[in-house]
Amino acid sequence: MAEHILVERRGDVLVLTLNRPERLNAVPPAAFAELRAAIETLDGARAVLVTGTGRAFCAGADLGADAFGDDEPGEAIHRALVDDYNPAMLALADLAVPVISAVRGAAAGIGCSLALAADLCVASETAYFLQAFVNVGLVPDGGASWLLPRLIGRARAAEMMLLGDKVPAAKALAWGMIHRVVVDEALDAEAFALAERLAAGPTRAMGLMRRGLAAALACDYPTAMWTEADNQRTARGTRDGAEGATAFLQKRKPAFTGA
Repeated sequence: MAEHILVERRGDVLVLTLNRPERLNAVPPAAFAELRAAIETLDGARAVLVTGTGRAFCAGADLGADAFGDDEPGEAIHRALVDDYNPAMLALADLAVPVISAVRGAAAGIGCSLALAADLCVASETAYFLQAFVNVGLVPDGGASWLLPRLIGRARAAEMMLLGDKVPAAKALAWGMIHRVVVDEALDAEAFALAERLAAGPTRAMGLMRRGLAAALACDYPTAMWTEADNQRTARGTRDGAEGATAFLQKRKPAFTGA
């Protein structure tokens, strides 16, 4: 049974809630092992929403004395990244359904990486994003050094990493880091409504889209187009692809089923 996250199926949306409010949802390695297990057993869910309990999304990795065992600290954190944190982030990236994050308060360290790994990040006005590593003599992890330059450019990524200052939600939006900022009391409803909207869409096509976006960031222009052609063939062969074409010709809204 999961101890560090809450797993809830709400219709076609799988809601994963980091649930350590007394630690501002700081995550030990076991929490990311639970996260990975949850997203690898979607059981038909057509969208995933990641959020946190209480006043923070995630304050980063839990650096408490018992979080990484008795090994030499450098070896312990390396093992935690290789065995738990990184596999969960890669499983999230490989999902065949869209992912939304809802951020209230701190999204720091690997919590920042988790929030920004979503396809769409909705933040409350209290949210902030922080690459806190320089403040404790460490380096970014959870894929931050790959993700941030692609979201906001090298200069701003370097600013976040080297200075270790908070980036408030409004600035994150202006930088193009996140999708939307809402008032705090509306965050949960707005994020879930967005997840429901995506869950009602052509799921398989959306899965191809998110994987295509990731692949295009690491390939040249012609390769991206060949990948698009392959994905288009796959999408057109799905039931949703057929339904979309039929609905267009019949001038009605398509009824997608995720198949």
